[in-house]
Amino acid sequence: MGSSHSALNFGAGPAKLPREVLAEVQTELLSYQDSGMSLMEMSHRGKEYTKINNDAQKAIRELLNVPDNYKVLFMQGGGTGAFAAVALNLMNRTGVADYAVTGTWSSKAAKEAAKYGKVNLVFPKADKPGSIPPESSWTLNPDASYVYYCDNETVDGVEFPFIPTSPHGVPIVSDMSSSIMTKKIDISKFGCIVAGAQKNIGPAGVTVVIIREDLLGNPMKICPTVFDFTVISQQNSVHNTPATFSVYVMEKVLQWIKKNGGLQAMENQSQDKSKLLYEEMENSNNFYSCPIDENCRSRINVPFRVGGPQGNEELEAKFLEEAEKLKMFQLKGHRLVGGIRASLYNAVTRDEVALLVKFMKEFRAQFS
Repeated sequence: MGSSHSALNFGAGPAKLPREVLAEVQTELLSYQDSGMSLMEMSHRGKEYTKINNDAQKAIRELLNVPDNYKVLFMQGGGTGAFAAVALNLMNRTGVADYAVTGTWSSKAAKEAAKYGKVNLVFPKADKPGSIPPESSWTLNPDASYVYYCDNETVDGVEFPFIPTSPHGVPIVSDMSSSIMTKKIDISKFGCIVAGAQKNIGPAGVTVVIIREDLLGNPMKICPTVFDFTVISQQNSVHNTPATFSVYVMEKVLQWIKKNGGLQAMENQSQDKSKLLYEEMENSNNFYSCPIDENCRSRINVPFRVGGPQGNEELEAKFLEEAEKLKMFQLKGHRLVGGIRASLYNAVTRDEVALLVKFMKEFRAQFS
């Protein structure tokens, strides 16, 4: 496979980072821009980090075409911290919020929000995991402070093929941790977007928040300062010491995305990669099967079973074992779901997915 493919990393997060970004970080690790100090040792208020902070915000604005009336924030606490932060900052308007629960992460977000106000589930929890009820069947509360959904369920492999809307003009909030920067989106359709970086845009430690300005300024009294969007916005994401190293690496990944054709190129590649994988499943005569409804299958996290729709645990263990011999790692499905899962984030190349599919064909020929 050549030395540039020392390992094929299909992990769900922390996930693969672009190799050239890691190489650049390595050259600067001991001495950032010939300063004789590592960026990790520098003040978050110094000119070096200030530039990185501003450049990263600017890159996000350019790549996602963020309108001027939105703020870009860098927070800590991951997606899980953001579950609380969203409620603490936005639920105050009416004390009620609408949640679309389509899998593990939106379910956790709804449970977290219920600590701070009333959560209305816009449809009953799906009898069959792996589906999104049609929007026409949703029950939306006109008094909700916001409507929340998870754009791509990393564990369950469900991705929204549409952006939900509220007939009542209620702001839409989305967790885009695993889909941000993999497709073009119209930011103006959202009140707030949150995204843990450790999948498509950087290492763990920084969470990106994009929020419309009119939604700032009304946090709950109990909202911790570290999660207060208004304070973070006023202080340009340096109210307290940020995850400087994570932001520094993220800024490099964002430049890498720009250099490699921006969001259109990432979207084309994403469609292309997932198509390779889903086609192998379609052609496998049910040896590989994906439990997700076709209209909402994720391009980014692809769960599947080996040896039939219910999966054959022995075969799946063998599949993982053989994959690791070929240096294909982190393909084990989430502990809550089982089976196999391949995550195809931006840094995972089409060639790498083609190698996985080649292995799947060979494995199927041997064991079906």
